[in-house]
Amino acid sequence: MKKIALLFLLVPIIGNAQFKDILKKATDQVAVLSKTNSGLDIAAGLKEALNKGVTEQVSKLTKTDGFYKNDAVKILMPDELVKVDRALRKMGMSSLADDGIKALNRAAEDAVKEATPIFVTAIKNITITDAKSILMGNDSAATAYLQTTTTKELYAKFSPVVQTSLGKVGADVIWDSIIKKYNTLPFVKKVNPDITDYVTNKSLEGVFKMITVEEKNIRTNLNSRTSVVLKKVFSLQDKK
Repeated sequence: MKKIALLFLLVPIIGNAQFKDILKKATDQVAVLSKTNSGLDIAAGLKEALNKGVTEQVSKLTKTDGFYKNDAVKILMPDELVKVDRALRKMGMSSLADDGIKALNRAAEDAVKEATPIFVTAIKNITITDAKSILMGNDSAATAYLQTTTTKELYAKFSPVVQTSLGKVGADVIWDSIIKKYNTLPFVKKVNPDITDYVTNKSLEGVFKMITVEEKNIRTNLNSRTSVVLKKVFSLQDKK
């Protein structure tokens, strides 16, 4: 600020237009220095942490068995179809029920692989309104904020991808067979589940769970802070 004040003494010497230009540059420089010294770009750090969650953790879901053999995110039979599962197994069709569950997970694995750019874009475009509060929150505060503010939009973009993946891995055919066989059983109430909606929601849940894993790593493990921004920003929450 002393430098800016000093410039006023030079007005008679350097001319008004030139002075205004110098003053603007000096003011901008002070603003940058002020921002750097008083408040690291916390929002940028949080976004980088979320993006790292996609890179390090969500990518694991795209591999074969990424969902199916991960108990934290494995997609099971929908609650309303538990009776279908029981009936099929009782009728000696356990393999069909097992194939149905595996097909759901294969579809999720394929869909997340195809839709990864959607998640990256959502993180890039997210507007973090209270970055400091989120930084000082619990181990999943940033992921929870992402989930709350982007789920509706993500669902709309992700659902068509899931529908395509269901057909790509043959899950639609398997589930059509499961539902038809169940509906032909005597004394049962016919069912017609929306498998696309179910897999979309469960896949999104899985994605957010895995991002949470990485956020917690970054918050609690110094070695997970692999960039200057992550180190500077999350060092602030270490002091709380």
